Amino acid sequence: MTLTGPGGSGKTRLAEHAAADQPESGWLVELARLDHPAAVPGAVLSALGLRENTLVAREKTPAEDPTTLLVEYCAHRRLLLVLDNCEHVIGAAAELAERLLTHCPGVRILATSREPLGVPGEFLRPVEPLPPAPAHRLFADRAAAARPGFTIAEDPSAVAEICARLDGLPLAIELAAARLRLLTPRQIADRLDDRFRLLTGGARTLLPRQQTLRAVVDWSWDLLDTPERAVLTRLSVFAGGCDLPAAEAVCADPSYEVADVLGSLVDKSLVVAEPGPDGMRYRMLETIHEYAAERLAAYAATDPAAARTARRRHRAHYLALAEEAEPKLRSAEQLPWIRRVETELDNLRSALHSTTDESDPDPETARRLALALGWFWWLRNYREEGAEWTARALALTPPDPPEGSTAYWAFVRLQVLRMFLSSESRSFEEFRTPEHIALADRIKETFRHGSPETTRFPGMLWPTTSFLTGDTSDFHANLDISVENCRRHAGDWELGITLMLRTHVAIDLTGGLPTIDADLAELHEIAHRTGDRWTRAQVASAAGEAALSRGRHADARAEYEECLRLAHEVGAHTEAPFAIARIAETYYCEGDYEEAARLLEKADAECELYGGVYDARSFIYLLRSLLALGRGDVEAARGDCTRARGEADRVTPPPQFDAALEVVQALLAAHDHGPEAGLATIAPAFATAVTARCAERVLAGMAETAALLLADAGRAAESVRALAAAGAWRGDDPGRCRSGSS
Repeated sequence: MTLTGPGGSGKTRLAEHAAADQPESGWLVELARLDHPAAVPGAVLSALGLRENTLVAREKTPAEDPTTLLVEYCAHRRLLLVLDNCEHVIGAAAELAERLLTHCPGVRILATSREPLGVPGEFLRPVEPLPPAPAHRLFADRAAAARPGFTIAEDPSAVAEICARLDGLPLAIELAAARLRLLTPRQIADRLDDRFRLLTGGARTLLPRQQTLRAVVDWSWDLLDTPERAVLTRLSVFAGGCDLPAAEAVCADPSYEVADVLGSLVDKSLVVAEPGPDGMRYRMLETIHEYAAERLAAYAATDPAAARTARRRHRAHYLALAEEAEPKLRSAEQLPWIRRVETELDNLRSALHSTTDESDPDPETARRLALALGWFWWLRNYREEGAEWTARALALTPPDPPEGSTAYWAFVRLQVLRMFLSSESRSFEEFRTPEHIALADRIKETFRHGSPETTRFPGMLWPTTSFLTGDTSDFHANLDISVENCRRHAGDWELGITLMLRTHVAIDLTGGLPTIDADLAELHEIAHRTGDRWTRAQVASAAGEAALSRGRHADARAEYEECLRLAHEVGAHTEAPFAIARIAETYYCEGDYEEAARLLEKADAECELYGGVYDARSFIYLLRSLLALGRGDVEAARGDCTRARGEADRVTPPPQFDAALEVVQALLAAHDHGPEAGLATIAPAFATAVTARCAERVLAGMAETAALLLADAGRAAESVRALAAAGAWRGDDPGRCRSGSS
């Protein structure tokens, strides 16, 4: 059996423990100090005590071949030979092992090496890095020796970080623990970016190559041939590992086959091969990765072109992957492609960083990467990160490329993408600057004229840029233009997105509800054709909102449950808490406060799990405040109302949200200071909602609240008029929810 793994003392200890458990005599043969392969048989003779015995018995007879002597001695004996640290004499160790195993049936061999011996019948036992608990115990044991009295409880998070970042390698952990004579655990953890300088000073009784971390890895490096060194250094440009096609794309060279060299590095324990859902992936332990990156940087000092070639191949490979994935991410094939892009996300980030790095920028690749990843960023809630990468790509783009050129369309599409990705994480005020207003005007003039370029994602969303900057005068007309442009120049998915946007907007507007049925019917057909689960989820959400507005609570609940199922299936984590909150709203409207409260707790937990979904959380707190008022818990309503406003201030809430929140605040003011105080709050809010053309159900909810406050104030005639207005807005449908929250 051969124990394989990275350098250090772990394999030797494991071999010693394994040998102690065997019934036959065990003999440890230390090969680490040998400087020539021919010395291997003699080292085994010495370990068995045969060299001295042979010299005494035969006195001055000519010396026999040491391998022959070993075979003669072992032929009729049962014993276990432990050949420790074979890697630098791997050929000689393999030859001797095969000879002994062939001619000595009672002999078993346990070898430790960074790669297999490659002899017939060999059984490999990879020695994995230590799991967290044993790694922590090893650190604590060695730390107590370096600083008596030390316990992990002193700084458990720093100890965990040290062990994790050192990949669970025993020798590296021991070297780190020895540093406690000088540094605290947190100081050690914070300095691991320069681990080779930090981790020195091993015990003097250790071999020189085990006294510093750099010496350990240098030992492995010195045993590599030229192709292995070339592939190892080029692999350092990957972040988070890679698959075989990626390795071949980056490490290719006419003098070797990448797959063969990669296999050799896996055998030598310098690269880890792990099966995944899309095939084998290859990665280096962090320590090896840092060492290989240092070697690549050293090459760059003498051969800059070679180092740049690896990085540029990496960019090209992941640009191709992103552009191949982009249309798949919005199709029926999206689930495996979402998984694949998530798997390669660190490499895609690395490519973006490389293309926007001032030392070797690549503006064209940066722009193409940002546009290819734009929908992924939105779908998987990397929106703020995506907006930042888009801004970095724009910073490399001339502000006035020739109109109609490829660079021009990339520039304006990136501007739309940046605003789109930022829309849910910034307040309206941040968009209402002279610079943003001028940019929105430029975008509108560019995109309102239909062409294939104006209807590609994200270009077809151009009406939203003027809306964000406060120009709502022709927003709805612009949506109609974008829809018609998509009908002429785009595919189903782009048309579906613009129709969906128009539908959601119409539901929230005075007089909009009767206009949506044709769009909803077409959206159902488009969602079926494209197979995109996100589109299907959004169509279900729009249908649910329409049903809720019409008082069909069971229908609305069924649509929102379908939206939730699809959102979970596609991993659209920002949609899930909102869908759960909408389901809770249907129960609230039916008077089932207990179920509504339970679901709101669940929605809040989803927000906590994924983070950044401020719009959903603000809506959850709004519903909780309305629920608390329905139960008569004024103080709970006050707290949730404050929290709802705090979350909403971080994003750009729609007018109907502000209107519903003002209803709660008016009722709280009435509780604290009387009905006239509540009327003073709701009157200006009502005027604002009318001006903003909020949907009838919102205006009706505000009118009903005003009617109650007027009645409490003794103004009966005005209260009756307010109730009549509410009934007109609701269409006198007693089944509709009177919360004002929708």
